[in-house]
Amino acid sequence: MNISFLIKQQDGTSSRKLDVNIHTLVIAGWAGRDIAAIEHHIEELAALGIPRPSAVPLYYRVSSNQLTQDSKVQVLGSASSGEVETFVFTANAELYVSIASDHTDRKLEAHSVAFSKQACIKPVATEAWRLADVADYWDELIIRSYIEENGKTVLYQEGPLSTLRTPQDLIAGFTGGGVLPEGCGMTCGTVGAIGGIRAATTFTMELFDPYRKRTISHTYSSEILAEVA
Repeated sequence: MNISFLIKQQDGTSSRKLDVNIHTLVIAGWAGRDIAAIEHHIEELAALGIPRPSAVPLYYRVSSNQLTQDSKVQVLGSASSGEVETFVFTANAELYVSIASDHTDRKLEAHSVAFSKQACIKPVATEAWRLADVADYWDELIIRSYIEENGKTVLYQEGPLSTLRTPQDLIAGFTGGGVLPEGCGMTCGTVGAIGGIRAATTFTMELFDPYRKRTISHTYSSEILAEVA
């Protein structure tokens, strides 16, 4: 999947375009550092009928053509919802970080988590940072998301990356100790939904750098397609 990112420099005053061919897409699930927090998320999903994972973390493969940078997407039925995650990828032998939404069909998730992830498109932002620029204070970065609910913008997720495994840890688990291959993109886990997991047709996700006061943000809306038997 050919996508383009605007790479923001550390000073925030300059940027460059980076064209990337993502041919391998990995969703790292159950990526929390805190076992209690992982258990909470497992129980949160169990309330929706979703079975416990076979291992922690898990690496789900999703077709790379599911990636999109469009602001409007289409989903089948009304049972899907977004999840903000950092998105790391390798290009020209260097790691970059952006954000993506692991948009998932919750009804299908109760049958198969792997199939539910494959069923939905994965929106990704159009900006990215060099991972090396934020590596020294990675744990201080914050991911958050908002949904439109009853005509209001509502904070849906928020948490520091200190609650999740580092990209290096997740990459090592996926590759057996190696580096993330060229053209491989990986989402790196999410934080719990405030008020519980629920669907919304407008989803805004952010990666906030409190040290340099900068943000990567992306908003997308979902058109719900009718389920036809």
